Amino acid sequence: MKAVICTKYGPPEVLELRDVPKPIPKANEVLIKVHATTCHIGDTKIRGFRDIPTWQKIPFRLYLGITKPKRAILGMELAGEIEAVGQDFKRFKHGDAVYASAGFVFGAYAEYICLPENVSHVKYGLVAPKPKNMSFEEAAAGAATGGLTALEVLRKTTIKNGQKVLIYGASGSVGIFALQLAKYHGAEVTAVCSTANLEWVKTLGADKMIDYTKQDFTTGDEMYDIIFDTVDKLPASCCKKVLTKNGIYLNVTKHSGSENGIKTDDLIFLKELIEAGKIKTYIDRRYPLEQIVEAHKYVEKGHKKGHVVIQVVDSNG
Repeated sequence: MKAVICTKYGPPEVLELRDVPKPIPKANEVLIKVHATTCHIGDTKIRGFRDIPTWQKIPFRLYLGITKPKRAILGMELAGEIEAVGQDFKRFKHGDAVYASAGFVFGAYAEYICLPENVSHVKYGLVAPKPKNMSFEEAAAGAATGGLTALEVLRKTTIKNGQKVLIYGASGSVGIFALQLAKYHGAEVTAVCSTANLEWVKTLGADKMIDYTKQDFTTGDEMYDIIFDTVDKLPASCCKKVLTKNGIYLNVTKHSGSENGIKTDDLIFLKELIEAGKIKTYIDRRYPLEQIVEAHKYVEKGHKKGHVVIQVVDSNG
């Protein structure tokens, strides 16, 4: 099968399209024919081993690989069809349409991937039926990573109807889901993003928009019950003065990834919200698998709106 191999840590050019053996599912695994994956910001950070917090660098090197990734095929989210199931796999059958998080197992930059059925944490991979009202490309775009991450972080608090919630980085892969989930719970949402994305986040349900290039929300008079930094660029200290007495600051890096994190049921919950029209996603650009280097270059510029999809199969069913 075709797969993109990360040959070492470095710039996008370290990614190479190669022929590799097709995986065979174990007894508790499912083999998925990948239709679409994404170029996630997490993939670019791991490929370049950059923007890693100092306190995480050593454990990350040990887990990911010292000089190059142990798991050479990157890719954290996908949508596709069940090709085969292991003898102990009971949830799906051949031909079922699914979407999935490959988690820190990675492997979605390939024509096929194996993922397990019974897992206790998203980092080992989660699989759920694809939302019926989404194409494979739309289903791959973000819900299985950004959506799950937003869901996990927002669970650190309880959003009440009418509360004021500020989403910093509202046009990013985590931000767009955080915005929509906060609206689902009845919050009044202020979205902080760049000039180009102001009107777009409004279509996602934002009540107020702030252009961070022109206005510093921390110097204003508005007070917020929850501030969610979805891009890990806001020090908690600068947010304190605009938080209400019992307000809470949430950070995408510091408040996600716990061992009691997200499960398959959460992916199914997002599917139900998508099918009910409560959540949608946005595809900024599409690249074929052969242009993965160009996709990584684009994402690293930091200007993407929503998600960058990688087309593995020339189909959008």
